[in-house]
Amino acid sequence: MEEAIQKFISYLRKTKKSSPNTEMSYRRDLEKLCRYMNETAGIVEWRDVTVTDLNAYVLYLEQQNYAPTTVSRTIASTRTFFYYLLKQGLVSGNPADDIKAPKVEKKLPDILSVEEVAALLAMPEGTTPKGKRDRAMLELLYATGIRVSELIGLSLSDVNMTVGYITCRDRMRERAIPFGNAARNALLDYMKDGRSAFPGAEECRFLFMNVSGKPMSRQGFWKILKGYAAEAGIEHEITPHMLRHSFAAHMIENGADLRSVSEMLGHSDISTTQMYLNLNLGKMRDVYAKAHPRG
Repeated sequence: MEEAIQKFISYLRKTKKSSPNTEMSYRRDLEKLCRYMNETAGIVEWRDVTVTDLNAYVLYLEQQNYAPTTVSRTIASTRTFFYYLLKQGLVSGNPADDIKAPKVEKKLPDILSVEEVAALLAMPEGTTPKGKRDRAMLELLYATGIRVSELIGLSLSDVNMTVGYITCRDRMRERAIPFGNAARNALLDYMKDGRSAFPGAEECRFLFMNVSGKPMSRQGFWKILKGYAAEAGIEHEITPHMLRHSFAAHMIENGADLRSVSEMLGHSDISTTQMYLNLNLGKMRDVYAKAHPRG
């Protein structure tokens, strides 16, 4: 059973050009399913798995207090995997088609207010190499709405300072995203007087490095962000993805069209971007309730 999972992951990588994060998610879900089938259900071949077995697994996950979103993601992974097994002739049908999925309440993303973003971006000390780097990272993240993995993966050649845009690439495509004067000034300051102070800067192709001269990590950036959020007096929990959500919500709130925001975010389906419209509808309802005489 493990061999089939490995071949499926290879299929995702080579044929579907899936991202490492997608591969990791599928592997985690399927290995957990495999252990359950082996150890609890006594099944050692995928062709012997029935819809009853899969529904029992879903019930097991719910009894283990997994979140409905996690259970739903696991079901989606299982369906895709069994569809692959069916195409490979390793099973005679897809029992995952009839799994009973839990109801998932769609939760709108948390965002920062414009004032909170301004306070956060003002925190890095602009006179030190580390402060210049941190300000450039935060300004660029909020200016473009890119993912943290894309931010720390940027090479020097991915930044066009003359025109004012960055190039982000994944296995499927690349996209050019513009940035404004605030991010441009922060980047210029960092690249002129900050970056060269980090060890190995001349040999490193990555735009952002840690104090050891190695590429910035996701964990390292998250630690930096949380530190500045605390200094800025932002009391609620903050995540790197919150700046991406805030970028999208603030752009739409200020009149950006949905299609352009979707392209900048790299969404494959514009319906994913539509959730930010719901955020602004909620804000308008609050304003209406407070301001209208009969609200």
